[in-house]
Amino acid sequence: MPRSSQPDQALATVLKRLRAQREMTQEAVAWHAGIAVATLAKIENAQTTPSWGSVRRIIDALGVSLLELARAVESER
Repeated sequence: MPRSSQPDQALATVLKRLRAQREMTQEAVAWHAGIAVATLAKIENAQTTPSWGSVRRIIDALGVSLLELARAVESER
């Protein structure tokens, strides 16, 4: 199966929603995840595709399991 070169809109939407539900700023999540705020903003706006390492650090910062993220992304599609 060919890999899409387009960022995943469902992933972006879910990450943004999870951050808002936890009342965290992009700055707080980025700091805890060890990534740049600009990078997180691009991920949340589906302007870039994050690496798996970045996804793991973001969900760790949000206190979300990979399973919870996967289920939310599939529900968003």
